[in-house]
Amino acid sequence: MTAPAARTAAVVVDAAEAWERLRGIRSDGDAEAAGLVRAADGRAHWRHGTPEADALADRYLPLCLAGPHVTFAQLGQSLDGFIASRTGDADYVTGEEDREHLHRLRALADAVVVGAGTAVADDPRLTVRACTGDNPVRVVIDPHGRVPLGHGLFRDGAARTLWLVGAGAGHEPRTTARPDGVDVAVLPDREAFTPRRLVRELARRGLGRVLVEGGGVTVSRFLHEGALHRLYLTVAPVLLGDGVRGLGFPGPELMRDALRPPTRSTRLGEDTLFELDLRTPRPGEPLDEEHAGTGQRGGETQ
Repeated sequence: MTAPAARTAAVVVDAAEAWERLRGIRSDGDAEAAGLVRAADGRAHWRHGTPEADALADRYLPLCLAGPHVTFAQLGQSLDGFIASRTGDADYVTGEEDREHLHRLRALADAVVVGAGTAVADDPRLTVRACTGDNPVRVVIDPHGRVPLGHGLFRDGAARTLWLVGAGAGHEPRTTARPDGVDVAVLPDREAFTPRRLVRELARRGLGRVLVEGGGVTVSRFLHEGALHRLYLTVAPVLLGDGVRGLGFPGPELMRDALRPPTRSTRLGEDTLFELDLRTPRPGEPLDEEHAGTGQRGGETQ
């Protein structure tokens, strides 16, 4: 009598398959159905996954499960805190692994936000290219209408673009001549450009998962005014001495009052990625929407 047929071997989840599954996860039920399980320490891993697949789950599952309304930011900087040289050259402060990480964040967002300064200086594409995934809506915060309509951001047709401009700044002729795929929203006043108001405006348009990508001034404003749930900060082992500053905002007088959020870190090639969970309020602070921002209001974003 022949032996029973061997049980079919389980399919091993590699990094490519893990990423495809992660893109569709938005709940614990989704995670379980996709093949993720929790270890005793609470970290998730695949039932049958490679180490690379498990690393992706550990890094991105918290963001996948963050819900339909989450605002997160990413910056890559030198050890001494600069995101570009003094001439504005930022190619590349961090390495290829961080570029792929940034594109994965874009793929997990409904919208990717940049300020006018970054849009003018870099004309970024803001699309998903280093991994699989859908392009988010590109959002340009431009209160004074500084970004030229000839920029590729408005002309390449690679993704839908939302241009947020201020009222009374002479935009009406330019909005009538806007390219296809570019939506223009004229916001009524300076207060409409504060981070929390911007997040609400995007949510009203169905864009609840928001990645704030740049530049340093814009990310700093969102952080300082309590509008971020999560910050990804990648630090490269390089010293610039001077240049374009990354994070910068009015800080406390005493070290004990500094912001110390729960933080995880991991290696991205030669770089180190820090993930800061900003949802936990500091002692004495009101929760979430009750939190009154204390940063600069209504100024032009970078």
